[in-house]
Amino acid sequence: MPAVSPAILVDSILNAIQQSGGVGVYVSESVRTHPRHFLVQYLEESFSLWVYIWTLTFGGRQSLPNEYRIQMTSISSPLSINSNGYTILLGYYPDLNIFAGFDCKQHSTFTTGSPSIQININAIHNALQNGLAFMTKDNQEIAIAIRSDQFLNYVLNAQILHQYGSDTTTLNLLTKAAQSEEIKPQDIESLTVERKKLVTNVSRYARTANFRQQVLNAYENRCAVTRTQLKLVDAAHILPVVAQNSSDHVSNGIALSPTMHRAYDNCLIYLDENYQMKLNDDKANELIAHHLHGGLEQLKHLLDQAIHLPADRNQRPNLQFIREANKYRRISGYY
Repeated sequence: MPAVSPAILVDSILNAIQQSGGVGVYVSESVRTHPRHFLVQYLEESFSLWVYIWTLTFGGRQSLPNEYRIQMTSISSPLSINSNGYTILLGYYPDLNIFAGFDCKQHSTFTTGSPSIQININAIHNALQNGLAFMTKDNQEIAIAIRSDQFLNYVLNAQILHQYGSDTTTLNLLTKAAQSEEIKPQDIESLTVERKKLVTNVSRYARTANFRQQVLNAYENRCAVTRTQLKLVDAAHILPVVAQNSSDHVSNGIALSPTMHRAYDNCLIYLDENYQMKLNDDKANELIAHHLHGGLEQLKHLLDQAIHLPADRNQRPNLQFIREANKYRRISGYY
């Protein structure tokens, strides 16, 4: 596999930031520079991200056909580290749009030339399915394969993932967490506080990322109300995650544009049991009373018609979730 252009590497990072729920801006003057500097907004936090990244290519050893590697060219030792944000060391496998994350601390110093770092291609394939996949190398370093929608999950946890991943118990729990398997309190009770936090965070981010991917896939990346795509669609919970009996199953999800998502979460609109998005007259009247109803008539034109639904009936909104959500949101006629 030939190396992709620096512009494609930068775009792959920006796309991954977006796919994992954030907003990213590239701020380096050139796409060829190392490290590449990004500003990221995610979960109401803004931070600086420095990325060292090269294309993953076949390692070249016929005896190791599954070995892929990055070659750290055009940089000098030691690596510059971001003291006011995050620094990550990556490979990129463009055929599957998967990243490989390596321990930046372990590889911050190196001999001259073009040192290489390896990962097994099987980890790349596993990440395509599970979001994150962990590989223990002969030197006990942990290499991590990362699907784009898990990118910011990796960024926020990279340092401790590589630090603690060599522990067998922690690694097994992280693998379960990445696969969205249930992590019970007794499973992590023997871990240190920091490792418990790590497993819990990875589990939460994995569920969020998998929910988002499943919902957007079910709705063809299309807003259920406006039918627009344009990579401007969110995965919204019908019954909010803070409510009792909420679920991350796709049938508790609906794809909405950001404006519709905000309108839904703020109870201005609601979904009824006929799969029509309706205006909440109580909220609309509040806006009118406060002279904040600009655009209300345009919004009404999009409502009172069947929403765009997944082709698979098993992925369509569950009627019980709809009823509970409308009761939770105090929609007239449901409580």
